[in-house]
Amino acid sequence: MSAELPAVPAPAAARPIALIGPMAVGKSAIGQQLAQQLGARFVDTDVVVVASHGSIAEIFASRGEHAFRELEARAVARAIEDARGSSTVISLGGGAVLDSGTQQLLERCTVVYLECDADTVAERISRNSGRPLLAGDAMERWKSLFATRRPVYERLADLVIDVRNGSVPDIAHRLETALRGYEAAGTAAVSTPAATKEVEK
Repeated sequence: MSAELPAVPAPAAARPIALIGPMAVGKSAIGQQLAQQLGARFVDTDVVVVASHGSIAEIFASRGEHAFRELEARAVARAIEDARGSSTVISLGGGAVLDSGTQQLLERCTVVYLECDADTVAERISRNSGRPLLAGDAMERWKSLFATRRPVYERLADLVIDVRNGSVPDIAHRLETALRGYEAAGTAAVSTPAATKEVEK
């Protein structure tokens, strides 16, 4: 007599969770909170670069943006490789998604775009003048960079979380709920890998 098939499909292998979005949107704070809720590791790729190569401002000043982007891409690749088969939460720098190799590697992750507007980040940017790409009129530079990068964030995202309102724990709990729904939908619809992106408002 043949064995019965299990009624419930085996859970899909865990995937790293990659947080993308513009500078000052809160990727690090939200990512740390989410990782704590999930009992998972948290990796901030900017912190990884700084730990090995010095401050981002110094890298830009001494070696230029291109050199920084190479270091950043390597840090992201290592983080994603090390996180294979786990629910590690990885926070990417605002411009990391522009690298074509990084875009390919993000296919191994559940990618969450933290969506905001200029008003959301204005106070944080005014408090932090150490971002080399925002030299001069910081808000105008931020708006210009965001306009360029926003289509990339939207294209890469599996989930979109609006972070305009709510505390970091509130947003992280909404994100956790959205991730569980996304994973459940993916398990239930394995025959349609190109699932519709879900927007959590």
